[in-house]
Amino acid sequence: MKDLVKKAGMERQFVIESAATSTEEIGNPVYPPARRTLAEHGISCSGHAARQLKGSDYEKYDLLIGMDRANLRNMSRICGGDPAGKMHLLLDYTARPGEVADPWYTGNFEETWQDVLDGCRGLLRAVSDQKLPQDSE
Repeated sequence: MKDLVKKAGMERQFVIESAATSTEEIGNPVYPPARRTLAEHGISCSGHAARQLKGSDYEKYDLLIGMDRANLRNMSRICGGDPAGKMHLLLDYTARPGEVADPWYTGNFEETWQDVLDGCRGLLRAVSDQKLPQDSE
């Protein structure tokens, strides 16, 4: 998402963070096969380490995006619910709503890349459409 926003020249309009909904990988760098797939697509993740989602993130961010329903359940538990309707699945911003393919189980990091790319493109379109009328005045 950061790469798409940067390429669109909109990085000053967004704060984009990544946070885990479980504790297994906290502090670890990006998983090597995922890092390789990102590199193949020209995206660096050097210096990135997993951090835990915090309840205070709910108030800090306008949207909280999960990859699958388990993420949404964990996000809701951590944040004490979703009273403002900020939590969504990434692929809900595409023509094929659902869950992102989990490469931990499928081993197919390219399929996951495509899911995430499609979702991020759809999400960027959705939030840009909301902002564009004000920006063009």
